[in-house]
Amino acid sequence: MTEQRGYWRARPVLVTGATGLVGSHLVAALLDSGADVAVLLRDHDRRSELFRTGNIGRVAVTEGELESLADVERAIAESGASVVFHLGAQTLVGVGLNAPLLTLESNVRGTYNVLEATRRQSRTVERLVVASSDKAYGQSDHPYVEDDPLRASSPYDVSKAAGDLIARSYHATYGLRLGVVRCGNIYGGGDLNWSRIVPGTIRSFLKREAPEIRSDGTYVRDYIDIADVVDAYLAVGEALDRPEVAGEAFNFASGAQVSVLEMVKAIAKLIGGQLPEPRILNIAKNEIKEQRLSTEKAKRVLGWKSRVSLDDGLRSTLEWYRSYLGGEP
Repeated sequence: MTEQRGYWRARPVLVTGATGLVGSHLVAALLDSGADVAVLLRDHDRRSELFRTGNIGRVAVTEGELESLADVERAIAESGASVVFHLGAQTLVGVGLNAPLLTLESNVRGTYNVLEATRRQSRTVERLVVASSDKAYGQSDHPYVEDDPLRASSPYDVSKAAGDLIARSYHATYGLRLGVVRCGNIYGGGDLNWSRIVPGTIRSFLKREAPEIRSDGTYVRDYIDIADVVDAYLAVGEALDRPEVAGEAFNFASGAQVSVLEMVKAIAKLIGGQLPEPRILNIAKNEIKEQRLSTEKAKRVLGWKSRVSLDDGLRSTLEWYRSYLGGEP
């Protein structure tokens, strides 16, 4: 959990995507810092940390969909938000391949609806933080830097690149005070998307089953713990009054750049004992082979740096899943 931060005390804040991994943890941090939090909620996912922690009872709820401009405008108006965190999205690469229209509607239409609603209510909304992704960059032979062109190719990746570009166009054209966040692969307690490598591997190993690896196991990702991610979003939101921050995109990662098989081995080492070897399916399609991020800009401009090592992050994540899965029927 991040420390309390004075900027957020009694500040009205709207969060989209509040039942997701990042959204639920961000809501918790904002509440701990005294913010007056509202959420735009489409689904009442009672497995989400927003519900499991009881934080749903501490926030104002507007029911609606990102794909509806009227719903988004209503959420902003009813919340009286001065800061909006737009995290709502279809977040799975595999779903993007199988359901591209759903993904584009959620991630592109949803983003420009938030931007347009914010523009229309800019007298009250002072700051907007938009979630992009390292996937927006596409293939690269070097660690991503923020000035790299966005060369995404698969539907999910393109949806994030499009939202990213549209967001920054609203700053350049209309002067919206916003920042764009591009994170590496996020992990942490509360992620119940079992197709992802960290939760899927932990669940399999705790059941003494072989985890399944979609790729050949050599794909490299830059991993970042959820506590660092929340800290990054808050840091961007707090700094948007600075001209060198408004309208800019920032990379966030921990520098823990490991392959899928290395991640599986790290989890196995923490769990200990005799564990089955992973099943390498090698069926991954349209995925980027290596993703590495430079965080020099975030360090220089925001004074941000990762605080959670991969080992410490995986330990706390494993503890969460032991507790959660131990309580499953």
